[in-house]
Amino acid sequence: MATATRTFTDGEAASLRDRIAANPRPAAAWIAVAGVLFALEAGALAQFLSALLADAVSVLPGVAVPGAVLALERAADAVPTLLSRETIPNRGYYDGSGYVGTFLGLSPDLAWLLRVALIYAYSFVSLAWLWVGYERYRTHYRIADWTPRDDVVDRFREHKWGLFGVAVVVMFFVLVLFAPALSPTTTAANLANPYQHDVTYWTGDGTQTVTVGQANLGSQSQGTSQENVGPMQYDDYGRIHPFGTLPSGKDLFTFIAHGSRISLVVGLVSVGLSVSVAIVLALLTAYYRGKVDLGAVLVSDAVMGMPQLLLLIMLSVILSGTWIGQIYSGAFVLALIFAGTGWPAMWRSFRGPALQVSNREWVDAAKSFGQTPGTIMRKHMLPYITGYVLVYGSMTLGGAIIAIAGLSFLGLGVNPPTPEWGRAVNAGQDYVTTASWHISLIPGILITLVVTGFNALGDGVRDAIDPESDAEDQGSASGRGGGA
Repeated sequence: MATATRTFTDGEAASLRDRIAANPRPAAAWIAVAGVLFALEAGALAQFLSALLADAVSVLPGVAVPGAVLALERAADAVPTLLSRETIPNRGYYDGSGYVGTFLGLSPDLAWLLRVALIYAYSFVSLAWLWVGYERYRTHYRIADWTPRDDVVDRFREHKWGLFGVAVVVMFFVLVLFAPALSPTTTAANLANPYQHDVTYWTGDGTQTVTVGQANLGSQSQGTSQENVGPMQYDDYGRIHPFGTLPSGKDLFTFIAHGSRISLVVGLVSVGLSVSVAIVLALLTAYYRGKVDLGAVLVSDAVMGMPQLLLLIMLSVILSGTWIGQIYSGAFVLALIFAGTGWPAMWRSFRGPALQVSNREWVDAAKSFGQTPGTIMRKHMLPYITGYVLVYGSMTLGGAIIAIAGLSFLGLGVNPPTPEWGRAVNAGQDYVTTASWHISLIPGILITLVVTGFNALGDGVRDAIDPESDAEDQGSASGRGGGA
């Protein structure tokens, strides 16, 4: 790897700020481009975060949504976004000579495909620019010419299975973040309040306007060729449906795009909580051992001995009518249950590496210098298990997503009518062998693909961290052997 000339030959104590000040051009160019990329789609991030905040506040018991939160949400909606439904509209109608209301007069399907392609192109360009930033830091500002992390990164770049996981996970995160822009319609019009919104279409003799709810009733997919709107088909009202429609006539893509947010929020919260508990317990039990370790083993055995599915069903039903069960449409309860039952397995995964590092010479040296237990665990033990956290965290996140979908399929967990992937699978289970096969098959394929992507990412990180895993021994980047 080529390295740039560094100003601080004796400046190993020089801060990163000093190194950037001595050679500002690479950092300034990168920051300028990053700022432009962020500004182009800042509205999408602001709208996503403000919507999450408003949803969380709205369900608190006895608390009305503060005016400040509503003002923040309106301000977020006003932030300009380049790639949006307003900029590249796909809603319009054919008037006999051309399309009216769509972007550049394109047909609705082409306008939608163009917007989707631009959003994903923007996302992958932004991801590539983050990698450029890392390369510039490594080349121009890092003091060391080489660190062990370089080998980890280089091994991961050659791990085809792991790169497949990165691609899938990035596409899933883009779907979550840009759900409103990617959807051919809005949740308010198509899912939440269809009878309060109108759709204009061409009848052949002129235009006619009906409510979205009436249009949905005429666009139902219920298993027959006469009652079915499949993938990339138009309904009788000139609306394009990229994934077809549900039995209720609502747009399946819009349902799936916004349902992905529920899956990700529950997965991140549950995995974040369980990982936090597992890390703290792993460090404490590895450092103190003895009775502390024994107590953690007994508690974890007791938790793992409980039937998780039965506990999920019972608590979901009991708490469904309470204020906590209404937070984010019941998703918060699911996250707490997953975290409360998932930390023992996570702790056992971290416990072994933590015990190994607790016996290393540098830990004994830190003790002899009088460092506090908290400092030793944070500075000398935690960095050693960080890689294991990434591996098991990514794999557990995929498991949480499929568990959420399974509960929604059973009619539990996330409260209807909030969109969730498992509920779409449930809605189409009676039409699997009919013309409306798309209702269950498409969300089922997406669930499988996303879970596989998170597992592939975890495998890639594991094999990159542990070069002596079976995957490396066999010369196959997609091997399953050897654990971190």
